[in-house]
Amino acid sequence: MDGRLVPRPPPRVAAGLAGRRPRPAQGGLRLLPPRRSDDDARGARVRRPLRAVPEPERALPPDRPTGCAVTKIRRAIEADEPILRELWEEFEAEVPEPPGFTPETWDEAWRDIRRHIGEGVALVAEDDEGPIGHAWAAAPVHGRAHLTDVYVRPRARRSGVARALLRELAVALRGLGAEWMSLDVVSSNAPALAAWNRFGFVEVQKVMVAELAALEQRLGSSVDGATFGSAHVQTDDLGGVERAVRTFVPRLGRSAGTAVVPPKNGWIGVYDELCGREPELLRRLARELSDRFGVAIAIGVEAGQVVRYVLFDRGRMVDEYLSVPEFHGPLPPGDVIALGANPTLLSRLTGADPARVRAVVRTATSPADLPPAEELVAQIGELLVLSGVELAYEEALGLPDVLRIER
Repeated sequence: MDGRLVPRPPPRVAAGLAGRRPRPAQGGLRLLPPRRSDDDARGARVRRPLRAVPEPERALPPDRPTGCAVTKIRRAIEADEPILRELWEEFEAEVPEPPGFTPETWDEAWRDIRRHIGEGVALVAEDDEGPIGHAWAAAPVHGRAHLTDVYVRPRARRSGVARALLRELAVALRGLGAEWMSLDVVSSNAPALAAWNRFGFVEVQKVMVAELAALEQRLGSSVDGATFGSAHVQTDDLGGVERAVRTFVPRLGRSAGTAVVPPKNGWIGVYDELCGREPELLRRLARELSDRFGVAIAIGVEAGQVVRYVLFDRGRMVDEYLSVPEFHGPLPPGDVIALGANPTLLSRLTGADPARVRAVVRTATSPADLPPAEELVAQIGELLVLSGVELAYEEALGLPDVLRIER
């Protein structure tokens, strides 16, 4: 070696790499190679893409020194199976498979290694005490070769062995017509990521895994549940609410009817056939009632999985809550936070205990992390002393003393 300090080589590129059929590319990063510097005609340093340079027709010498008197790199041959197996088993033990990836057997690995020996590049590093590392890569396809394994025994690390293996690998692969080298690395292997970044590899793709049972739970049912909701206005003016509903609801669309429930706990409930199944129309109805009477809230269940409420004061929206903020799609972080309940406002406008609001009106990343939507909306209704928030229009028609507005 040239005597310069070099970065510690990563203990492992990845498991489940190209050519290993039993397992997919490991859940980390696919990386591509660096660009190299060159001098232009004026002597300035410039950046040029790495490209293939024709190599003379030659095979890698059987024993090429790495620059260090006690280390050499040579081509692996099939007779090296015992050596390669020993290194491979150490390699596998040092970085176990992440969840979702099945470890391959030696027989499976050996089939791939034999193919690399015959068609790609397989190298062994040795010192005076014996084998200290290996590296192998698949034959290039469309100009890109895939590095499947690099391993250096602990006693030989921080001495440039990995760098030397990669250097010889690059020379041999260019001789096979490769212009690019890719590899897979486990995303949790920070030292390996740092080393590959120093060598000039960049991330171009991520492989992500999920346990199917957990995924199905988070996705919920394949069939959306019911969407329903109601508006509640803080007043005892039943006649005024009836007149407002008769005037405003027809402007929203064709509604089969509205049920207006007399005051209870200081709130009048409004259940409309159309607005109950259209959250945006329900919001508009609540805003109109708030504009006329003061405090109003639209509250309900969407797709049978999430709970939403929108709180208005004198026609102005002052708080909005969605139990799973990104249920309908990704949102900026600020919007996710904004869809959490505001305990202070709820306490001021409804009298709810702020501590209870924090405990009950929670958000999550998945419906599976919260109570069932119908149970959650009932809990919120109890907290805000809203009666019947768990009911749809058809169910509200059966409430005592309900005022029916049919169309």
